[in-house]
Amino acid sequence: MAKKVLITGAGGFIGGFIVAEALRRGLDTWAAVRPSTKRDFLTDPRIHIIELDFTNSITLKQQIAKAVDEFGQWDYVIHNLGATKCTNFSDFNKINYSYLRTFVDVLRGINAVPEAFLLMSSLSAMGVGDEVNYSPLTTAMIPHPNTRYGVSKLKAETYLQTLENFPYIIFRGTGVYGPHEKDYYLMMKCIKRGFDFSVGMKKQMLTFIYVKDLAAAMFDALDAGAKRKAYIISEPRAYTQKEFRAIVAKELGKKVVIPVCCPMWIVYLVSRIAEWFGVLTMKPSTLNRDKYKIMKQRNWNCDISDAQRDFNFNPRYSLEQGVHEAIEWYRQEGWL
Repeated sequence: MAKKVLITGAGGFIGGFIVAEALRRGLDTWAAVRPSTKRDFLTDPRIHIIELDFTNSITLKQQIAKAVDEFGQWDYVIHNLGATKCTNFSDFNKINYSYLRTFVDVLRGINAVPEAFLLMSSLSAMGVGDEVNYSPLTTAMIPHPNTRYGVSKLKAETYLQTLENFPYIIFRGTGVYGPHEKDYYLMMKCIKRGFDFSVGMKKQMLTFIYVKDLAAAMFDALDAGAKRKAYIISEPRAYTQKEFRAIVAKELGKKVVIPVCCPMWIVYLVSRIAEWFGVLTMKPSTLNRDKYKIMKQRNWNCDISDAQRDFNFNPRYSLEQGVHEAIEWYRQEGWL
């Protein structure tokens, strides 16, 4: 029989692609959503939709226990639920850490621990790397996150690591892009209009992972039996902003793009204003103090050798190929 996988955060950008990859591999696929979750990318009739309430441990236990009693426990769990933007920074801790802890405690409490539990974390959990020699971030480094978002992700990682014999896998993904994604889309939209905004005067090295490569890597790691380790997930090279701009401009057919480099003090000021406006409107802002620290970071270069060794991680998409496919989708949907 096909193995069963439960995917939390299934209605989001990354979640939809994880579900699609699970179906492509023939897994019995369960998508965990909230009642209010949009399900535009969860329409395949093979998907089992399950509503889970992570805000209430008693309700969550009842929901999971009922599903396990009726259909059996899941072989794999991919915990993709998380927040990257919040109007209240304390929500990072609640959503990225507390919900994870509640979920894991419920699984353990009803003896429904899966064969493997994969947590979608973030490279932000690592903190600032070498900005002098630009040596890559590695999993051997001691994490020291400098953002509330990164701290919340590291707390979730640490909780899993404290559980004896719990079969966790941690993915610290770098910048994830692809169809449906909105932050890199805004950068592409600016380039289409003839401008490319970068921040800071010092060289910055960027890394990316195409969303389909990320989803495929998750199941490769699960199938390979990787356990109790954290992995950095990225394309195996870094790019400058100029290289990113050239790739996007070529795909968009833009021959002239004016680079605009914003000093960090201006970026900080704009981030504070945007954050304040987000609080007033109760809508998370793309720019905030956390995002400022992420943009300020100069070195996102990564060492992915652990993932290459343990489950033969080898991204199929270069940045050129991924940008081409993403822009084609944006065009078809009328975004660009």
